[in-house]
Amino acid sequence: MIIKYLSHSVVLLEGQKIKGIIDPFITGNPNCPLKLDDLEGITHIFVTHGHGDHLGDTVEIGKKWGSKIICNFEIGNYLERHNLNIHTMHIGGRVELDFGIVKMTPALHGSGIFDGTDIIYGGNPCGFLIQAEGRKIYHAGDTGLTMDMKLLEDEKIDLAFLPIGGNYTMDIEDAVKAVEFIKPKIVIPMHYDTFPVIKADPLSFKNKVKDTEVRALSFGDGIEL
Repeated sequence: MIIKYLSHSVVLLEGQKIKGIIDPFITGNPNCPLKLDDLEGITHIFVTHGHGDHLGDTVEIGKKWGSKIICNFEIGNYLERHNLNIHTMHIGGRVELDFGIVKMTPALHGSGIFDGTDIIYGGNPCGFLIQAEGRKIYHAGDTGLTMDMKLLEDEKIDLAFLPIGGNYTMDIEDAVKAVEFIKPKIVIPMHYDTFPVIKADPLSFKNKVKDTEVRALSFGDGIEL
């Protein structure tokens, strides 16, 4: 499986049975190296919460490719107006899909959806534990540090994506503690440098983490699991 980090919280997963994207903030993302036209054959879209820089281009991608959208119930209810292929879940839920298993994990954040001048309730924010092709990938979503992350140690996670930008999410210091809780084989920092208020140095994060391999990827780079 090839996993690419496209900046902010955007992650592309490419395997034999899946070409998925997490939090597809492509349009308007100053750091994303791809355009919407560069994305082909997206089979699954994972949405951690309703904020525009995470819900992003979900509707456009889902309409074009018929992608299955995995999200919480409230976001799914909002997206139904667009006649999309939606699978809704909630925190702690686990489901077997055509490519593998997905579990929705807790996140401490907000999830309001901006709809014109209105803000629509977007349910609980979440992270995802995705099991495919014999690998486990954890995407924390937007979150602060939480003791719930200690439970993820039992999952024997191969690759974790953790936010480090601070202000809206964990900063570097708390992300280091999260790594200590989760103990993944590899960790990739995310959710930084998109806006001035979340500027952070991924190499500083790398230097502070002990006993876990850190891959501080350039935007658009990837790894093979």
